[in-house]
Amino acid sequence: MNTSDLALFIRTADTGSITASADQLGITPAAASAALKRLEKQLEVQLFIRSTRQLRITSEGERFLLYCRNALDSLEEGKASLDAMRGKIAGEIRLSVSSDLGRNIVLPWLDEAMEEHPELSLHLSVGDSLSDFYLDRVDVALRYGEPEDSSMVAFQIATAKRIAFASPEYLAKYGEPTHPEELREHNCLRYLIGSRAFDTWEFMKDGERHKVQVKGNRESNDADIVRRWAVAGKGIAFKSGLDLSADLRAGNIVRLLPEYESEPLNAWLLCPSRKQVTPAILMLRDLLRERCAEVLSEL
Repeated sequence: MNTSDLALFIRTADTGSITASADQLGITPAAASAALKRLEKQLEVQLFIRSTRQLRITSEGERFLLYCRNALDSLEEGKASLDAMRGKIAGEIRLSVSSDLGRNIVLPWLDEAMEEHPELSLHLSVGDSLSDFYLDRVDVALRYGEPEDSSMVAFQIATAKRIAFASPEYLAKYGEPTHPEELREHNCLRYLIGSRAFDTWEFMKDGERHKVQVKGNRESNDADIVRRWAVAGKGIAFKSGLDLSADLRAGNIVRLLPEYESEPLNAWLLCPSRKQVTPAILMLRDLLRERCAEVLSEL
């Protein structure tokens, strides 16, 4: 069987239209119709019920569709595997990444990967809520926090720690806290995790845990906004040191309470299934691990 005919069959089943699938594949509707008839003749079954108003897949077509998808997926995986053996990384990465980490840390690394692998394409989704892999058409996500779904394929990328920080301008005006409890007297900038404000900050020193509920006049569901507010002198924030590496090096912010530690915060690369783990994803995993390790070693 011609793989082009199989690809056309899948596209027609998805769109419910021979004309639409032909247009997407760059062929004429007549050629598409002829290809489907050729495939039906080879299989000796009717794949679609055609009328002047609609096109409906048959029960035999539904059954064959599953095997057809798996067959073409396997062929693509095989081709990608051969390409990887030759050092060639190609295809599309549909990546979702959290706002601050994506915009300020990961973006130049992705540019670097695409320059090294010119046949690679990227669809990037930036935001702090975990994408629905299927509805948002995302293959892989980079997120902080332990994976909640054990069925996912999860690669640990880095282990960072949250740090409290503020701009030199804010500290000059309001003073620097020397104990976690003093944070209650400051304007603390909070971000939302889901619909809940992250307003309980935890610190540890000499085995003693300090849990402080903070308050302030600003909160956002975008962690990058919270970082920007802190850099602009609007208050104190509490975020992953990995996200803050560039601002720390530039002196835009000052780390507070350096003698106090926070719980480790792991960054994970998540895929919904093993099928999504392509050579391009493995290349991305290795790149992220290497670059994150370099950044954290400087901190």
